[in-house]
Amino acid sequence: MIDIAHLKDNLDQYKKKLKSKGYVGNLDEILSKNEAKNNIQVKLDEIKNKKNILSKEIGVLAQKGASIDTQKKQSDSLSNEIEILQKDFDVLKNELEEEMLSIPNLPDDDVPEGKDESFNLELEQMIYEQLEKGPDHVEIGEQMDLLDFETANKLSGSRFVVLKGKLAQLQRALLRFMLDEAESNGYTEYYVPYIVNSESLIGTGQLPKFEEDQFSVGEGKYLIPTAEVPLTNLYRNELIEADNLPIKMTSHTPCFRAEAGSYGKDTRGMIRQHQFEKVELVKFVNPSESDKALDELVGHASNILDKLQLSYRKVVLCTGDLGFSAAKTIDLEVWLPSQNCFREISSCSNFRDFQTRRMNTKFRDGSVKSYPHTLNGSALAVGRTLLAILENNYEKGVGVRIPKVLGPYLTFNLIETKK
Repeated sequence: MIDIAHLKDNLDQYKKKLKSKGYVGNLDEILSKNEAKNNIQVKLDEIKNKKNILSKEIGVLAQKGASIDTQKKQSDSLSNEIEILQKDFDVLKNELEEEMLSIPNLPDDDVPEGKDESFNLELEQMIYEQLEKGPDHVEIGEQMDLLDFETANKLSGSRFVVLKGKLAQLQRALLRFMLDEAESNGYTEYYVPYIVNSESLIGTGQLPKFEEDQFSVGEGKYLIPTAEVPLTNLYRNELIEADNLPIKMTSHTPCFRAEAGSYGKDTRGMIRQHQFEKVELVKFVNPSESDKALDELVGHASNILDKLQLSYRKVVLCTGDLGFSAAKTIDLEVWLPSQNCFREISSCSNFRDFQTRRMNTKFRDGSVKSYPHTLNGSALAVGRTLLAILENNYEKGVGVRIPKVLGPYLTFNLIETKK
């Protein structure tokens, strides 16, 4: 959530930057509501003070046995005024909170401006071999009896997959490898619930705006879209001591996304599914360390691709492609030979104090309390890592070669083509 005082002092900047992010709300109206709410609060405080003084006067008169009829009428009149003003205040407060929750985070100054992904800025490429167009992961996986989309559709519907044999083992190896990498970089591993309440999704920014993207399980609870949600919300309504920053957490979870609005997009294979595995990295940092923390986060995620020797590139997202809660995002995109292009495999984002304001999370440095910054990124999306290995390491007539770094996690170094 943005700071409304900062909005008031920098209104023109907010209008320009939020417009580039696709926001169409009325910021002037929001500020007017806030001013009206504050004015009512002042009146409420004045009338409540009058009523308190009058109550004391009534008490004194009653002890003396004097008449209090006039004072009682005045007190009742003040109570009626308080009731009316309180209702008006509550209506404005609720409307304002709802509208404030719908305002996206302000993009950083160095985020390129643009309306869609075509305006994203490539930072660098890391190429490990000559890349040539070849069969896609669906063709490879089905030919080698490693993937089964038809059975998954029978079980659950479209955009699910069943992994078999050595491919299922490879997924497990990737998860262990990624978690070990996270631990070596100072992240503490957590096991977290896969179902969270609405307050948790509000805290990280998925609700209320992206309700249709969530899988609801009823009673105000939802399947998690990413481990970011439970990990970050571990510190909701908490006060962190400055000496305990940075906090670095990781977790492997399945992720569940309804993919609303993406009908007809990436319907083939494992690119865009309703359920997939991911290892998430989450940080709470001192604001003074925020920019450095994002660079480190990108380095931790990209180092996994380096060790797997998968070609990739780093891209800064433009304002129009930037997520609702993010102030800046650097994507890692892995090379997929079948599509002859790079595709996202990790998004590393800095949210500044946007999430901690929504969650009421503060840190204390001496006598000063303020909001820490949060960051998160995938390290990595496991399904997309699997398909990248299938496509980049496939050799016709031989099979799929396993990256050497995964040797300690597997009993095989090749998934052979079926004879």
